[in-house]
Amino acid sequence: MKRERLLFAIPLLFFTLLAIFAVSTSSADDKLGPYTQIATIPNPALASFDISWADSEGGRYYVADRSAGGVDVIDAESDTFVTTITGFVGNVGSGVSGPNGVLVINKRGELGAGEGHHRKELWAGDGNSTVKVVDLETNSVVDSISTGGTHRADELAYDPVDKIILIANDRDAVPFVTFISAETRTVLGSLSYPQSTGGIEQPVWDSQRHRFYISIPSTVANPNGEVDEINPKTESITRVFAVTDPAFAGPAGLALLPGQRLITSTGVVFDAKTGATLATIAGVAADEIWYNSGDNRVYFGNEPVFVVDASSYQVITNFDAGNTHSIAADSENNRIFIPVTSIGVKVYTDNEDQSGHE
Repeated sequence: MKRERLLFAIPLLFFTLLAIFAVSTSSADDKLGPYTQIATIPNPALASFDISWADSEGGRYYVADRSAGGVDVIDAESDTFVTTITGFVGNVGSGVSGPNGVLVINKRGELGAGEGHHRKELWAGDGNSTVKVVDLETNSVVDSISTGGTHRADELAYDPVDKIILIANDRDAVPFVTFISAETRTVLGSLSYPQSTGGIEQPVWDSQRHRFYISIPSTVANPNGEVDEINPKTESITRVFAVTDPAFAGPAGLALLPGQRLITSTGVVFDAKTGATLATIAGVAADEIWYNSGDNRVYFGNEPVFVVDASSYQVITNFDAGNTHSIAADSENNRIFIPVTSIGVKVYTDNEDQSGHE
């Protein structure tokens, strides 16, 4: 069930004064104070980790903890450690460690659970070219699906319309993506990437265009990188958005913004409808990036972390959380979760809301 927000009756005069104040502080930099760390969930053994995911509806944050060979579960309301979901290969070597990419999906009435039965599953790429399925009622691995490669299954995205998972094997000699039915947990097909010269990175799902989009750091045709549009039904590339400026080369992270816009970790903003470049944001960089609908900002998992206004494309601020390449935000309380090497997970919020609540 979606977490509820409390609304209070406030006199009209206050709204009027608030509007006047907003006009007088028109720039993004003036509106926001610096980000403040409000908690640390300690994990000094966190030497190797990968992608993280915030389930705002469920109030949980998940991080691929390869050092522990599992996925760490954090309570996103109390900022406390819950458990580690084990059953992954762990930190066993470059390109074969896991878990890697993670995401949470909602399921209803599939696999004999009964009509109307609602549950959550976590899907995660593992280092042995498998995708692990976790039942979040029991926090246990309930299935392992081979993608048929020799190296890790990495980042993934979910099409809830056709109930298809797309996951990339970025380290195989010829990288490829695999399409998996979330209902039957069987492989539907794959798409080979012999044209890639830099692996395959973060995918996203666009429900309006009914397409996956995925970052490719470099290809033979586009050495600065590209974002590919993929049709989940035909399992084919339908369009390619090229990064033309070498100053913004090597896109890894990718996020979907309102208005059918795609933003890369190197600061290129594409129009998903036309493929046109809408903006370039200088100076940002990251591996994973995350769009937070709760504050309309994009967070870049990097050292330092960059924060970008999703409407104006202004860099609001940056702050150094430590050695990281992963990030996610809870849109219900606008807390920013950042795993940091040898420390654990740091939790931040901007100074307008140090409690993390509206």
